[in-house]
Amino acid sequence: MAEYDGPILEIDALSISFFTRLREIPAVMDFSVSVQPGEAVGLVGESGCGKSTVALGVMQDLGVNGRVTGGSIKFKGQDLAAMSDGELRRLRGNEIAMIYQEPMASLNPAMRIGRQLMEVPMIHEGVGAEEARARALQVVRDVKLPDPERMLKSFPHQLSGGQQQRIVIAMALMSKPSLLILDEPTTALDVTVEAAIVELVRDLGKKYGTSMLFISHNLGLVLETCDRLCVMYSGEAVERGSIEDVFDEMRHPYTQALFRSIPLPGADKTARPLKAIPGNFPLPHERPPGCNFGPRCDYFVPGRCDAQEIGMTRIRGGDRHVSRCLRVDEIDWDAPMAVTETRARSIPGAPVLKIENLKKYYEVAASALFSGGDKKVVKANETLSFEARESETLAIVGESGCGKSTFAKVLMGLETATEGRILLDNRDLQHIPIEKRDRRTISDVQMVFQNPFDTLNPSMSVGRQIIRALEVFGIGASDRERRERMLTLLDLVKLPRAFADRMPRQLSGGQKQRVGIARAFAGNARIVVADEPVSALDVSVQAAVTDLLMEIQREEKTTLLFISHDLSIVRYLSDRVMVMYLGHVVEIGTTDQVFAPPYHPYTEALLSAVPIADTSIVKKHIVLDGDIPSAMNPPPGCPFQTRCGWKSKVPGDLCDREVPPIREMGDGHQVKCHLPDAELAQMEPVIKIAAE
Repeated sequence: MAEYDGPILEIDALSISFFTRLREIPAVMDFSVSVQPGEAVGLVGESGCGKSTVALGVMQDLGVNGRVTGGSIKFKGQDLAAMSDGELRRLRGNEIAMIYQEPMASLNPAMRIGRQLMEVPMIHEGVGAEEARARALQVVRDVKLPDPERMLKSFPHQLSGGQQQRIVIAMALMSKPSLLILDEPTTALDVTVEAAIVELVRDLGKKYGTSMLFISHNLGLVLETCDRLCVMYSGEAVERGSIEDVFDEMRHPYTQALFRSIPLPGADKTARPLKAIPGNFPLPHERPPGCNFGPRCDYFVPGRCDAQEIGMTRIRGGDRHVSRCLRVDEIDWDAPMAVTETRARSIPGAPVLKIENLKKYYEVAASALFSGGDKKVVKANETLSFEARESETLAIVGESGCGKSTFAKVLMGLETATEGRILLDNRDLQHIPIEKRDRRTISDVQMVFQNPFDTLNPSMSVGRQIIRALEVFGIGASDRERRERMLTLLDLVKLPRAFADRMPRQLSGGQKQRVGIARAFAGNARIVVADEPVSALDVSVQAAVTDLLMEIQREEKTTLLFISHDLSIVRYLSDRVMVMYLGHVVEIGTTDQVFAPPYHPYTEALLSAVPIADTSIVKKHIVLDGDIPSAMNPPPGCPFQTRCGWKSKVPGDLCDREVPPIREMGDGHQVKCHLPDAELAQMEPVIKIAAE
């Protein structure tokens, strides 16, 4: 295309519908946004609000049922709807590229990486194989992948998730597109890998002058990546403006409600609890009259907000700042949030669970294809020692592969320990698999899983699934008693009793997770292991589910082991934090101790990687090099030494030779590190509030 100096992408009053045999389902309505040259625009909102539909509309890839029913999408001034299939083919992957949430959806598992990268310039620009390979090599270097020659010869399955996503980014940037669409590109990645990918995308965007449409539900990520922001709700744009305008001068009740439901620094589960958005997200064919957000809005006025279609209002003083709210000039936007009831802080009681020098090793064949030959040992957990008390929330954090879920499996009895002890109320559990555990032990240790969709039986009603758990735990002398207990559990997780007769497919993600929580607490569990229980949920639902877990824990005096990589939620709800790396506990202490210096160098990097949706926060910038090593082939000495930025401060080659001892920092705060005391004392806070 010829040089063009207007907006790269201009979406004006776009409406998209999907057509079924029964009805037309409007997915996007009256949606407008523009992306200027070199600009990054964030598109945020809950699942089902239409973000990905907008992206597919730009790619002209809505499938057989989808159709643009109004408005226009212009790329460099040309209407995409007026283009032929041939013109669109030349545009896609060349001028407009898209990076999807799941990198393996974009990679051919049977083709080497180098060949897949070379195809891009060979198909789009007709260059020869030699030049295409040179460009593939260069772009692999650009995305900071180690050993580029080896990468080109590898198959996708030989790469980690972060490396696969970098290859997909490399592929998208091969032809230097004018517009890059990123659809939740880091959701499946660890927070440290996410930080590296976000920095990479930002740097490459500047290097190539690429404009970006960044789709995410993570407001902190959008703050770090984008220049402007568009907030979507139920198919409509409800607020648009610069990052500073929308974050600091928000002018739509939904934007305000989103920010109040995410744990920012200063939120406190007892003094300043999060405020979940009431009600549920409307289905596309059940939208209310007038304002779509009306039924969930604190400022709703009957007879006004539901009486007419609501258009965008210009906000005075902002940079192209607009809001879809009738009452935008009447609401006191600076009024502090009404204090929800403050709750008494639960006081941890006596230790319920004691872990002593726990080890879990797996023996695997050295060859993935043949079971003969040498055996290798995977050291999933190395000498874990800690205790958890009654009514306490102990968070377990770390990257994928650090051993969090392996420990959970050993505790649950799905695996048995290699060495060490697990004591539950002084009962040894380490060598008892779940099929040999008595009924009391099984009901005492329960789990809430990450994905609520996979844990419910699709052919059994909600009530029946909870009653089944009660039968297994031996609770209730009759069917009637068990039914009554099931209804009480639905009350406990704040679900209507009528949901007892519903099937799982009739429930939203947040509602399914509540059923999972009801089932976990059905047997009066002493310990509940929550494995990433809110990571698959929208931010507005996360607040409600997190609050629910806290409330039930207070009432039942349960010990909660909260496994997560989201340090914002960990900071909000945990009493103590245990940081794991490559099977080792590298730091453990109260939440205040772990979130303040001195840190273990890995904890410092984790805190730096957390995206925080607050413009007043200044973070120390640390990006870890490389991926977490394999537990099958861990480095000698300190497990973190291959990625540690502080290693040069340790005299000699101590980090390469010896696993660090556990250091007592005072008041139960422990760090596993060789750094001298003087260096630890000089560590600065990673997260600071900027001076006014």
